[in-house]
Amino acid sequence: MNANDPIDQLDEVMARAKHAQAGYETEGSQRRYDRAAQAAAWAVMEPGRNLELAELAVETTGLGNVSDKFEKNYRKTLGLMRDIRGVKTFGVIRDDPAVGITEVARPMGVIGAIVPSTNPVATPANNIVNALKCGNAIVVAPSPKGVAACKRLLEFVHAEFAKIGEDPDLVQMAPAPGSKERTQRLMESCDRIVCTGSQNNVHRAQTAGTPAVAVGVGNVTVIVDETADLAAAAEKIRASKTFDNATSCSSENSAVVVDAVHDTFLAELAKAGGALVDDEDAVVSALWPGGHLNREVIAQDADRMIAALGLEGRVPEGTEYIVVPTRGVGPAHPLSGEKLSRVLALYQARDFAEAVQVTRAIQLHQGAGHSVGLHTRELARPMILARAIPTSRVIVNQAHAFATGGSFANGMPFSLSMGCGSWGRNAMDDNLHWRHFLQSTKIVREIPSREPTLGEIFDDYWDVAGK
Repeated sequence: MNANDPIDQLDEVMARAKHAQAGYETEGSQRRYDRAAQAAAWAVMEPGRNLELAELAVETTGLGNVSDKFEKNYRKTLGLMRDIRGVKTFGVIRDDPAVGITEVARPMGVIGAIVPSTNPVATPANNIVNALKCGNAIVVAPSPKGVAACKRLLEFVHAEFAKIGEDPDLVQMAPAPGSKERTQRLMESCDRIVCTGSQNNVHRAQTAGTPAVAVGVGNVTVIVDETADLAAAAEKIRASKTFDNATSCSSENSAVVVDAVHDTFLAELAKAGGALVDDEDAVVSALWPGGHLNREVIAQDADRMIAALGLEGRVPEGTEYIVVPTRGVGPAHPLSGEKLSRVLALYQARDFAEAVQVTRAIQLHQGAGHSVGLHTRELARPMILARAIPTSRVIVNQAHAFATGGSFANGMPFSLSMGCGSWGRNAMDDNLHWRHFLQSTKIVREIPSREPTLGEIFDDYWDVAGK
């Protein structure tokens, strides 16, 4: 083995991880798995360390802001620990004498986790806790900008492991600097890929030959109908759109507002910090110079975003994000896609039916399978959206970025990775959670025969169609 060879370095990390995982499984117990998960969670949640990680993440990636990173690291991890508390992931997890099946929990092995620069602490922490809870080792491959924060996180995890006598090789990072070749080797040599990040990485993960769970593109569209509580909707959109400077894939990118409340709702948006900029061409030119998203705008504080877009003096004092009216959808209309910034595209619709059509068009252009939002008082309308839009989630009357990935006020699992189903070319349509890190062995026993007669199966069909 060449100690200077990038692939050999990765292979050495994987060998240690596999050895550690084998011992973790052989000498495992529910208590041990739970303790290791608690240790990893406290490594990121302890306030002093959390602050250091949040500051390091913003400093090294240039994305988001410290206070929101701190809150995200804390609440996402706390919510995850609530979700997995008391969950059985070791030994017999189901025993059903009626069908003669006993199900025994088994780890996947070594998880290879590809994580993005937008959440360089919260995402790996979530993956690490889930992996440990289910008896796995994990090797994290951060984006180049996320290396420093991820490395520090792992140092904190290992410090907690030292307190409980746990093997630090259970949680490792792919050697830096990262490369496509090294990431590819990780994906091919691990036992389960968990990929959150660029669609290039997602495609590679899903074609690496290793079982993979990966996620699609976010491009959230939210409908505001004529029955909505407009002030509440405006405040929720503000809170979600501005949180961590719109780094979340669940941040609203477009709002579709029905004519009946359009002007009134614009006034509510303005009260909540959303400044109308009715100059689509100027915004597009500044946001996509040369056809690529402007790095001076992506995930920046409001003042830096306003300056980078050339809007100083053109928006009111205290503006937190900008609202840009547009009509077009598709590749020729960049505002209809994901913007990763404090920029919200605004569409107008005659009525709810047209709002659904516009939302569907946006989702088919980008973000299919991820999620859409709806602000309404009409109880039947969420079901209309659920049947009309290619989406895995319809978020009703909530701040989207806080609701989609799990909230203490809804039942979604806490996660930073949202599967988008077949619409988004994903194998799952769920929030990534502990069950995706676990497999099982079934003990199958013979039971009395339950073979049905033909009549039991076909009588109702024969009544209609005949034999």
